[in-house]
Amino acid sequence: MSLKHAVLAALLEGEASGYDLAKIFDVSVANFWAATPQQLYRELERLAEAGLITARVVEQERRPNKRMFSLTEPGRQDLYAYTSAPPRPSAIRDELMVQVQACDEGDTEAVRGFVAEWMETSRTKLARYDRLRERMLDGRDEDTYLGEAERVGPYLTLMRGRFFEEENLRWGERALVVLDRRVAARGGVPQPAR
Repeated sequence: MSLKHAVLAALLEGEASGYDLAKIFDVSVANFWAATPQQLYRELERLAEAGLITARVVEQERRPNKRMFSLTEPGRQDLYAYTSAPPRPSAIRDELMVQVQACDEGDTEAVRGFVAEWMETSRTKLARYDRLRERMLDGRDEDTYLGEAERVGPYLTLMRGRFFEEENLRWGERALVVLDRRVAARGGVPQPAR
């Protein structure tokens, strides 16, 4: 997947500025695609040049003018074509997993601490996803929301992010037990979970 399609998909929510898109990426898209604001702005320029999005300038009195972006019909057609092709298999590149793989010959206690910190990050993300889910549902149960919502894609990707973080926590809990046993067997003192 390219950043191009992530941006086009984010613009399905409606017209947005580059700043708005950066917030959208940070809150909702970040569970499956990361991009810096600089990358977003460069991609917006490329997409506008390619005619897949339009840009209009909104003049502001006390702030710099801002550009608002929206999908064009060719952009929607590009997304349609993109969703028609099978995705490439995902590839995981995770530095923590390399450290865990090497912990037997490395600093097991440090790796244990990294796993605990990683779990805290997962808890923070999960709490953010839960808040977003509550806003999306807006007092409705899931079935009612899914029956009434104009678009279900954002909800489904949010749920994927939630399940991913829940699994991270399950794995982390098990990894801490194993690493604590390892540290104890070597004469160290297991640390409490953070």
